[in-house]
This record gives sequence, C-alpha cells and structure tokens, in this order.
Amino acid sequence: MRQAGAASTAFLSSLVKLLYDTPSVASTNKPLGQADRTEGDVNLSERRHAWQKSKVDDATRETLARDSAAFLHQALSTPCLTELTGCEGIYLIDATGRRYMDFHGNSLHQVGHAHPGVIEAIKRQLDDLAFCPRRFTNQPAINLAERLAKLAPGNLAKVLFAPCGTAVIGIAMKLARYATGRHKTISMLDSFHGASLDAISIGGEALFRDGLGPLLPGCFHVAWPSAEADAEAIERILVEEGDIGAVIAEPMRCTTIDRPPDAYWQRVRELCDQHGTLLVFDEIPLALGRTGRMFCCEHSGVTPDILVLGKGLGGGVMPMAAMIAQADLDIAPDRALGHYTHEKSPLGAAATLATLDVIESENLLERSRKLGTETVDKLRELQQRHDSVIDIRGLGLAMGVELSRPDDAERVLYDCLANGLSFKVSGGSVLTLTPPLTITDKQMYEAIAILDTALGQL
Repeated sequence: MRQAGAASTAFLSSLVKLLYDTPSVASTNKPLGQADRTEGDVNLSERRHAWQKSKVDDATRETLARDSAAFLHQALSTPCLTELTGCEGIYLIDATGRRYMDFHGNSLHQVGHAHPGVIEAIKRQLDDLAFCPRRFTNQPAINLAERLAKLAPGNLAKVLFAPCGTAVIGIAMKLARYATGRHKTISMLDSFHGASLDAISIGGEALFRDGLGPLLPGCFHVAWPSAEADAEAIERILVEEGDIGAVIAEPMRCTTIDRPPDAYWQRVRELCDQHGTLLVFDEIPLALGRTGRMFCCEHSGVTPDILVLGKGLGGGVMPMAAMIAQADLDIAPDRALGHYTHEKSPLGAAATLATLDVIESENLLERSRKLGTETVDKLRELQQRHDSVIDIRGLGLAMGVELSRPDDAERVLYDCLANGLSFKVSGGSVLTLTPPLTITDKQMYEAIAILDTALGQL
C-alpha cells in the first residue's frame, strides 16, 4: 500500500470501508435537490459511488481515504473521484495509468496541459525573478499588461492582476462602485462568477448560495435571456431603481453553451450608456480562443467597460487572472482595488505571455473556429441517431449536448469516464464539451466515438 504518512493503517482501513460500503445520499431516500443536479459530477450521487467501486483500485482507495480525512468535505471535490498522477496535452492520467481525454479541465486548458512552451517560460522566470512584492514592478508583468491592452477590443486599456477569477470579479465590483457611486448590480440567475461571498451575491447557482444567510444588498437578478430576449427585464430594473452601478454577465453561458443574440447585448450596451451603468463581461472561462475569437464579446461587437479574465490565462499551470478596464476608469489612485500578494506575479506573467505566444504561433483561434464547426456537425449527426439528444449548441470549441433527462446525462458521464473521456455536466442535462484547442482531429474523432457509444447504451 502507498505510504500513509502519520495516519495509522487501521484508521485508513476503516475509513476506506466507510467511504465505499456506506450508501450514498442518493440511495438513502434523500434525492439530490434540483440545485445540486445543476452539477452533474456532484460527489453525492449513487452513480459516482458505483463508478468508484468498480474503477478504483485498493491503493487509490487508500489515497482517497487520506484525502477524505485531511480535507473538509464539499459537494464538488472531497470526497474525490480518483487520484491523478500526471497530465499532458489533452490527457489526465490517474494512478492506475488510465488516461482521460479532458473535455472539462475547469476551463483552464486552452493550450492543453503542461504545454512545453509554458513550462519552459516558467522555468526561465524562476531563474530570473521568482516573486515581486506589491511596491515593486517587473518586466514580465508590464509586458503582459501592455499586450492584453493591445489585444483587448475598444478602449480597454488599464489592467490589474490577481491570483484567481473570483478575486478580479471582486475588483471589478469595487471599481464599479468607485466609478459610479452606486452599489447595486444586475446579473443573471444560475450564473457563476466565483465562490466568494461577493461573487455568489451576483452569482445565481443555489449550490453556492443556499443556507448562507444575507449576501450583499442591492444584487438584482434577471433570467438568462432566451433567443427572443429584448433586455426588457434589465431595462425595467434600471428604470425602477435608477441607481444601478453595473450589469455583470457572461457574454455566453459557459456551462450550458447558451448565447444570446447579438442584438441583445447591443441593447444592453445602449441601456447601460443611457443610465450611467457599467457593463462588466465575465470571460474567465471563455476568453483566449475558446469561442474562436480571443474574447467572446468580439462575436457580438459589444465592448464592455470592464472585461474579466482568468482560468487559462496562466497556461493551465500558474494561477492568474486579470481585469481590463476602459482607460477613463482609472479613477481610484488613493484606494486599494486589489492589493493581492501575487498582484504582479512574474511567474504568472511569464506563463501568460507564453500562453499568448502558443495561441498565436499555433494558430489556435482559427483552429478553434474550424474544428468547432466540424465537431458540431458531427454532434448533430449523433442527434439524428439518439432520441435522448434534444439539442446541440456550439461556438468554437465550446460545445453543449443537451439530453432529455438529468439521469441520462449522469449515466453518459460515468460511462464516458470509464472509457477515457471526461467532461462536465451542466444545468442538469447538458454535456459541456470544452477540449483543449490543441486537440487533433484524430483525438476529437475518438472522443465523439466514445460519446456515441455511451448514448447508444441509454
């Protein structure tokens, strides 16, 4: 058995038995609530329990028992699915050597896992400058800020960095308050902008909000727009309240791959301008070529006042996020908007600059557009063969396969995991497929074949 550290063998053995022999929540006549089913890989389900019993070996069971003993339990991580020992390209590798094509990746693997260019850039930076305290600056951070400003649309020109997307959402909310003198916001139901208290106040997923008591005041929510939406719900709140500081939204819902029509965002932009409200776009999982453009908002031609980036910014290796604001929002020189320890991380900047180099040198924007279009066509062929598939959506290499029932989606997920394909289930019944932009045609074909087989077993 693997080394168990300070924990005793007897304790670990008993914990392993508890984890794998105790019925799951789903099998104790306490079905998961609707909010929980928005996350298809929630770790409380009967299918998760059954998958582990058949796919996890004894050595990995001990590792998972140690993890369960050491970490606080929460619905989307500990207790964990299995143990990873490696990642490369489009693959995750578990402790038994099983390889999974990663079509999930927590949305940070646009250039794949452990891209050699990103790894080498980080190694070089470690030899030069490993850390930079806030009162100092460094060349990689400046170079990155200048490059992001050059890439960003419109007059988005002033940058702040932070270690994670949730943090830059908070920075954007603070900047909006300083700039407008207003604290109220409008955002979308069922949206996700991070897990901190300020982020869940504007977010809308019950899994992150329920049971916490009062959140930030003045956070208004509207339904995610339908294909015929005309922004009337946002207009009504703007008029009735009269003092909304920001509209905060994803330009496309990254989980269920729902994209409002361009006219919707154009109308929201007009309304924000009319009411002195800032428009904040959260592109934490969508930017850097995922949708076939560097930024998702470029598809609609609408430029926000503040653009928030994260996840894949650090090449899937370094935690890195950024807020890019309109130049005229540089209005709080005597306040601390971010003040994060790793605010100008030379390592994070080096990883991000290398990531941008990879996207450019490997022509990944065009790759995302071309392969995404071809893959959606292939998925629509699956829809013709499988009655359980009710819709196919896609933009670049962000694709959604909507099934008729949440239970079918979960069955397909664990069947695909058993055959080497990992993805996210969103909204209860949407298979969210977001592979690295570096995926080959052959690898994509293999993934679709695994999905085809799993759908055929329903």
